[in-house]
Amino acid sequence: MAGGYTREQAAAALADARADWAGDDGWEELIKMLPAPSSSMPDETRNETQGQGIPIENVVHDQYDGDENPFEKKKRKKTSKVWDDFKEVSLPNGSIKFEWSKSVNAVVNFKYNHAKVRELFSHLIMVHELPFNLAEYELFNIFMRSVSPNYEKISRTTARNDCFASYELEKKKIKELLKSVNRVSVTTDLWKLGQKIQYMVVTCHFVDSNWKLQKRIINFCNVPPPHTGIVICDALQSCLSKWEIEKKIWTVTVDNASYNDCAVSLLRDNLACQKNLSGDGKFFHVRCCAHILNLMVQDGLSEIQDVIYVVRESVKYISISIPRLQIFDDIARQLKLPNKKLILDCNTRWNSTYAMLVTALEFKDVFPRYQQRDPHYSYLPCEEDWRKVKVVCSLLGLFNEITKIISGSEYPTPNLFLPELWNIKTTLDATSVNGDVFMSAMAVKMKKKFDKYWGDCNVLISIATILDPRNKMKLIDWCFPQIYNSEVVASHLKEVRDTLYKLYDEYIEFHRLSNIEQQVEIGTHMVDSGSCSSGFNVSGRAKFYSFIRNVDTIQSVKSELDIYLEEGVYICSEVEAFDVLD
Repeated sequence: MAGGYTREQAAAALADARADWAGDDGWEELIKMLPAPSSSMPDETRNETQGQGIPIENVVHDQYDGDENPFEKKKRKKTSKVWDDFKEVSLPNGSIKFEWSKSVNAVVNFKYNHAKVRELFSHLIMVHELPFNLAEYELFNIFMRSVSPNYEKISRTTARNDCFASYELEKKKIKELLKSVNRVSVTTDLWKLGQKIQYMVVTCHFVDSNWKLQKRIINFCNVPPPHTGIVICDALQSCLSKWEIEKKIWTVTVDNASYNDCAVSLLRDNLACQKNLSGDGKFFHVRCCAHILNLMVQDGLSEIQDVIYVVRESVKYISISIPRLQIFDDIARQLKLPNKKLILDCNTRWNSTYAMLVTALEFKDVFPRYQQRDPHYSYLPCEEDWRKVKVVCSLLGLFNEITKIISGSEYPTPNLFLPELWNIKTTLDATSVNGDVFMSAMAVKMKKKFDKYWGDCNVLISIATILDPRNKMKLIDWCFPQIYNSEVVASHLKEVRDTLYKLYDEYIEFHRLSNIEQQVEIGTHMVDSGSCSSGFNVSGRAKFYSFIRNVDTIQSVKSELDIYLEEGVYICSEVEAFDVLD
């Protein structure tokens, strides 16, 4: 019986209740509210209960109006995602079971693979720059044997050799990947360690067959002085030869050091002899835009060098001493200021100077209060200094955002720069006319650097901008009159358009030659594999298609480039993620 009662127990309980309620009108009302006896109840059961005056099935129900029986233990809800992999099965006796709905692979016994362990251990050493003798540490070997009793000890010599083997293996993979790429771009730079050892790093950028932007560091080597253009050129060309990408170079991006100008010029002349430079080498040398911005801002900041010096010395004086820094932090907490730390800049990087000024400006009320507690502090900026810092930071904020945009490495950037170039030009023009005296002087210096590097038409940036469907020629037509003088706007527009069509024709010719090579290979294969008379069995339609493939550079009245430029631009919101390669 449902509910946990037998019929005899339920009948006895009802008899006791009736005796207690005897003579009470409420009992009669309760009887009227109960449903009629179920006709499905067995006669003997009905007779037993009717002797007590109330049918037992009307009190102890087998079914309830709700989904659950209130007298039974609640069923567990199937909230776990594990139940998604089970399906409900009804058995012949009416019970419900659940069975696994997905195929189960056979359990494979674990097998220790020492070769794989050695390979992964070499990656561990190289990625985290660990010593080779890590494998000989006693506790490391105890740890590895606890992971697997089958672990075999690795010597430092083996670890060293494995690192070289892993390097050669990865190098081979990258070489195979680069074979499928038509064009690559290269960036290179020199940097110095504390021991005054200078290294050159070379990074290769390309778009793979899935239209995803890729980059690989293909060289990191010591370049002993003197760092002349010839030395840099020889080191760079040696790297390109080892990786077999000399014939695929599209651009080389460097900073604006004079030896880089000489090195890229020599390299371009060497590669031009092989006639593999696109656009006759017009796009080969690319100046780093972020470095140009750095030079511009550094020239502008020289106008307030005395203010920057006072702020820098204040930050340095407080930061180098923990007790001073503790006093400074206590004052900041009393004033309910943000929980930030002072930043000491690197004077060769303007964006770090900007970060120092912005952070110091937030604590401008702390510095005078700190001076009251430290009589030796003598670098307190005055109110005029803070006013200049505030105005300068409002201008540098624009350059900081632009630097973030053009310094990305996970997405293409040339197509993003021209609108920011226009933004820089219009901002500097307005500041030089309407700003404070010192801001006008800053803007004038920055404009001179702007005109030095971007005063002439930058064709490569312009073409990259056009190939972005959000821009096309519309952005060029809009920006150029505001960036360049009216006398040269028309000539710059013509230069960009002519270069774009010349580059398009170059790609068409490359495509035609590729088709001819494919047809030659197919024809050679047919001759080798067929009989002497197999050429007579080729249909006229097949010969016509072969002709079309060989001359498919014959253009209609409108080329694909014409159609692309005539179509409207793609308009998307600024928050929408847009990948120009998709």
